[in-house]
Amino acid sequence: MPYVENRIVHDADSHLMELPDSLDAYFDPKFRAAYDALPKLQKNPRDAGWVKKARAQQDDPVFRSGADTNVLLRKNYEAHGAFRREDRPRTLDNLGFASQLIFTTWCLGNFGLDESGPADLAYAAAQAHNRMMVDFCSVDRRFLGTGYVPLVDFERAGKAAREAIDLGCKALLIPSKPAHHSASHVALDPVWAMAQEAGLPIVFHVGGEKKLDPDYFENGLPRVKDFHGGEENFTSVSYMPIPHSVELTLAAMIFDGVLDRFPKLKFGAIELGASWVPGWMRNMDSAAMAFVKNEERLQKLSLKPSEFVKRQVRVTPYPHEDTGWIIRNSGDEVCLFSSDFPHVEGGRNPLKRFGESLAGCSARQVDRFYCDNFIDLMGEGLAPDLRRPAHLVAA
Repeated sequence: MPYVENRIVHDADSHLMELPDSLDAYFDPKFRAAYDALPKLQKNPRDAGWVKKARAQQDDPVFRSGADTNVLLRKNYEAHGAFRREDRPRTLDNLGFASQLIFTTWCLGNFGLDESGPADLAYAAAQAHNRMMVDFCSVDRRFLGTGYVPLVDFERAGKAAREAIDLGCKALLIPSKPAHHSASHVALDPVWAMAQEAGLPIVFHVGGEKKLDPDYFENGLPRVKDFHGGEENFTSVSYMPIPHSVELTLAAMIFDGVLDRFPKLKFGAIELGASWVPGWMRNMDSAAMAFVKNEERLQKLSLKPSEFVKRQVRVTPYPHEDTGWIIRNSGDEVCLFSSDFPHVEGGRNPLKRFGESLAGCSARQVDRFYCDNFIDLMGEGLAPDLRRPAHLVAA
């Protein structure tokens, strides 16, 4: 029996757990030496012990025999279909989701190259990522691969977006943190125009938001470990700034008229939480009201900032957030279901946790959360026959 029954559920956040050699076959050869020299590759060589263990585990017939009954219990590299594309369709059948928007894990943040360069390598890494992602997703039309587009160079950003669309990526992933200029820069309008014409969304995903001023950790107390027992992921304090960069980036794009110039373009804020959204919407409306007399850009806007959000921005709450409260205070159009499969953070029973917080919502609000808002976000990225598959609905 699948995890989801008698309901259409689209998953707005799932992951490929790449191994260190994941980009090798897709990288432009002239950039391979520079890629191999990156700190991440030096720290995690292709023959590392954990890599050998992951491969051996997925080769073990006994371990594989438990895949169907442990679909949400096995996490990260232990999950069935975590890095082998031929295994992923069966996993999706066991989950019962109608589709999955897929992000990478190893490549999230583009290895920091957008900020530190060189730009040539940043775009080469993004190109390899996009080729790899499309190849992984090619085994099943229900897998919707994201293509990364660095924004550091205006001309190359346009070329990268064009190539990602032509490759078959179903959403364009951009960084939520600016590198050298705002995402609202008018020279990036060709990128937004291409996405709008193709009917594909622009998405943000948590990745580079973990950086926190190290002074906050100097508190005279023992160092706090993250949920993996290390220090690379979030703790309660480093969790707090996660949405800050996407709040500012989307606000800049709204105030500078990007959403007005491209009214059919949708934006998704994925794995960045959503409790911030109601206050952010009201704060933008307050800012627009406070500065409209002196800012021509605000005078030109055809809608209130919060109305642009309802029309064009979609977000995924974490399962521990009060999703019902977020919906009631931001709008029925805004929130999306996500599993974060196979990451640990998604938990073992996301439907239960979301269901509890949706208890006070109407049937229509619940349907929008699990299905309709995702269809709206994805546009042409989700084929019509995959939007509401009849076999997933109770007779």
